[in-house]
Amino acid sequence: MTHYHSKPVNHKGLVQWSEQEDAIWHDLVARQQSVIHPRACQAYLDGLSMLDLPLDRVPQLPEINRILQRETGWRVAPVPALIPFDRFFALLAEKQFPVATFLRSREEFDYLQEPDFFHEIFGHCAMLTHPDFAAFTHKYGQLGREASAKQRGFLARLYWFTVEFGLVREGDLTKIYGGGILSSPGETIYSLGSDTPMRAEFDLQRVLRTPYRIDIMQPIYFVLDDIRQLYQLSKMNLMSHVEQAMQAGLLPPLFTPKEENHA
Repeated sequence: MTHYHSKPVNHKGLVQWSEQEDAIWHDLVARQQSVIHPRACQAYLDGLSMLDLPLDRVPQLPEINRILQRETGWRVAPVPALIPFDRFFALLAEKQFPVATFLRSREEFDYLQEPDFFHEIFGHCAMLTHPDFAAFTHKYGQLGREASAKQRGFLARLYWFTVEFGLVREGDLTKIYGGGILSSPGETIYSLGSDTPMRAEFDLQRVLRTPYRIDIMQPIYFVLDDIRQLYQLSKMNLMSHVEQAMQAGLLPPLFTPKEENHA
């Protein structure tokens, strides 16, 4: 359970952020900008430029929405800190990206498990300006809205290894497009610079069957050949691949199960 609570949004879609929260936002953005520019993919950097996020204060939702709606027809939707899967998929299916209107505390400045306003806005919204990424996320929401609980478990791995922790090739280089990486300075550097994780060619069946943990640096990242591959995925019969993955079962985890870490 989260100990954070989203801040109220008034009738104009505005949040009353405090001076302390403005300062936290400034420090989070400044720190992350220092590591993303040689590492983030061009689609993300272009989107970040479009959003033109303020540095001295927390941005407001209508500012983000003006850009997203103009570029891809998306918008951000304020939600409580945690929402049910039904609500999450329903929002994505309507081209609304859920954003919890709370910002992490100084005590959890480096890492928190709940996706906060910085993670959602700085990590994800830049990519939502890209038509191929936006189309994939929309299709994902539509599929998840109709899926069973078990099917959603397999779909979650697809989201995790693309939207959250995806890598993509740009020429001879590997770059980052996943928001879970791009909102974390440690993982931004680790995902491309460390010899520890595997970086595997994107294979849909392997992605659907690969377990993950949310509280560790990822042991494997999947690399797209091009961001356009996400659009191609959105046009496939993904649920048939989900059914195939369900029949085959999960692959062995590449990490120590969480309970064993506390033994």
